[in-house]
Amino acid sequence: MSVATNRVGLLPAAVRVVEVGPRDGLQNEPGSIPVATRVALIDRLASAGLSMVESGAFVSPKWVPQMAGTAEVLSAIARRPGTRFPVLVPNMKGLETALAYQQASGIALEEIAVFSAASEAFSLKNTHCTIDEGLARFAEVTRAALAQGWRVRGYVSVAFGCPYEGEVAAARVLDVTRRLLDLGCYEVSIGDTTGIGTAGSVHRLFDLLIAQVPAARLAGHFHDTWGQGLANTLAMLEHGVATVDASVAGLGGCPYSPGATGNVATEDVVWMLHGMGIETGVDFDRLVDAGCFISEALGRRTGSRAARARLAERERSQAPS
Repeated sequence: MSVATNRVGLLPAAVRVVEVGPRDGLQNEPGSIPVATRVALIDRLASAGLSMVESGAFVSPKWVPQMAGTAEVLSAIARRPGTRFPVLVPNMKGLETALAYQQASGIALEEIAVFSAASEAFSLKNTHCTIDEGLARFAEVTRAALAQGWRVRGYVSVAFGCPYEGEVAAARVLDVTRRLLDLGCYEVSIGDTTGIGTAGSVHRLFDLLIAQVPAARLAGHFHDTWGQGLANTLAMLEHGVATVDASVAGLGGCPYSPGATGNVATEDVVWMLHGMGIETGVDFDRLVDAGCFISEALGRRTGSRAARARLAERERSQAPS
């Protein structure tokens, strides 16, 4: 993407916001989420102008019951020109399920995601295999997906710190990133799964990454556990990386990272970017409404501070004078 000079440095003129709430966000909820609720959320997010909405995962419902019915979700959502609806596919069994869905529905899947980790302990806890074993699985998955004409996006979890190993070496993050790209991933999202990163650690890691990997092939995935999500997003943008993952209403967490809260809220990211004159293509108020919808469905208040401020503003404007 093109860049424009800003007071805080050289920043992208436009940023692609990848909405991960319907998958990464909802998968940490304590119970199953009805298919109709997930479809309604995805439709609202696409209508708000998000060009990429992660919509589910072909995983075992025994282990991730919140993602049960992904095929039904994909069949029911309203397809919007310019919006992609990728799904997570962790192994060949998941890929076979994805292929069966595409054949039965006649709807092209277009894009999948695979995920690795920068920590051996986290990989073993999350996927029951080492990093090398996981990447070997993904090689098979990626080959089959690319043969179908699908795009493949990669994730690297715990890039800034692991709940089991502690500090993670930046060289290991770079190694896993490059290996995912070599497998055929068009882009790799660098994940602060624990939310422990700071602007300083983001600068240090992306200094190393950008020296080896084009900025156009990287993205950031920041959790807000320590309240650093927006600062970390901005720090990444200063390296020319113009794609950021976010979760509507701040949904999320990680079952394998105790204490980790949700991703940085999409509403907060979009409000910040628009205030800096950076284009996203997202309608902020429609986005707020989508966050209100899912928060109400889950029986709690939105986790987005920008959304809360907008809702309070609406209430004031409607109050009798």
